[in-house]
Amino acid sequence: MKDKKRIMSGMRPTGKLHLGHYFGVLKNWAELQEKYESYFFIADWHALTTKYNQTEDLKDNVKNVLLDWLASGIDPEKSTIYLQSLVPQTAMLHIYLSMITPQNWVERDPTLKDLAKIMKDKQENMSNLSYGLFGYPVLMTADILSFNTHFVPVGIDQVAHVELSRDIARRFNNIYKTDYFIEPQPLLTKIPLMKGLDGNKMGKSFNNDIKISDSEEITAKKIKSGITDRNRIRKDDKGNPSNCEVIFDYWKIFASEDEVSEICEGCKNASIGCAECKKRLAQKVNEMFAPIREKRAKYENNDSLLKEIIYDGSKKASKKASEVLDGAVQAIKMYR
Repeated sequence: MKDKKRIMSGMRPTGKLHLGHYFGVLKNWAELQEKYESYFFIADWHALTTKYNQTEDLKDNVKNVLLDWLASGIDPEKSTIYLQSLVPQTAMLHIYLSMITPQNWVERDPTLKDLAKIMKDKQENMSNLSYGLFGYPVLMTADILSFNTHFVPVGIDQVAHVELSRDIARRFNNIYKTDYFIEPQPLLTKIPLMKGLDGNKMGKSFNNDIKISDSEEITAKKIKSGITDRNRIRKDDKGNPSNCEVIFDYWKIFASEDEVSEICEGCKNASIGCAECKKRLAQKVNEMFAPIREKRAKYENNDSLLKEIIYDGSKKASKKASEVLDGAVQAIKMYR
């Protein structure tokens, strides 16, 4: 049987994940793990690049991310799930890659450009950026190259990150006259934009999200606050689903075409009010996520199993990363 191609991706541990993470990333990962040799990591080093002085919740955040991954179908029997800081080989590869990466390559990274703009708007100096944050694109490349990854599943807005990793891999090969590193390619995925309940981007910091782990009651309460057609004041007013900024878009995600058509017509002819529409939607959301939340609850109070999963996965990742690192060191011709 032909060996599977390798993919890898990761997330910073920022706490409990929301439905945008599920539909935008986790659902896709669960499908990809059936086809590829998959490495998925919780990026706790990357978390320190911006929150090095806010680590009081880091352990809980790592646990919550792991719980949401497992509940959403990321299977430790099919994928290697690991914690970034438990694979020191990545840090060692990062050192070697940092030696060959031109400074202007790092400076052109779109995330750093965004940070520079933010700091300029705040009248702060880029020199206030930590060394770790400034160099994170190279660490990200080390994450990818640690497994000689073939593909990195990303949305179109993240392609630039993979391009930098490919450039660094190519530069390494050119300098050391080898074809050792695979030049990773973006595996473009259509990431649906799931708006927050207020119509803006869904995010924890905006307090407009529905979490994977939310109870049925909390989910229903949050959906009740969601934006609908602002021109529809009373129940007997005829609505326009095209003007329904959030709730109707959610229906398209959670319901069948027939159910969406029914809601659409009910809105237009005023036979279904916004409150009833939201109540039905909450039922659909809770039905879909009931088994996921049940699975999460089974893991939640089993810390020993969670540690076993993350340590076993990190051990497996370390073994592969060691093999790749050894090959890189040989290509560089370090004294051994």
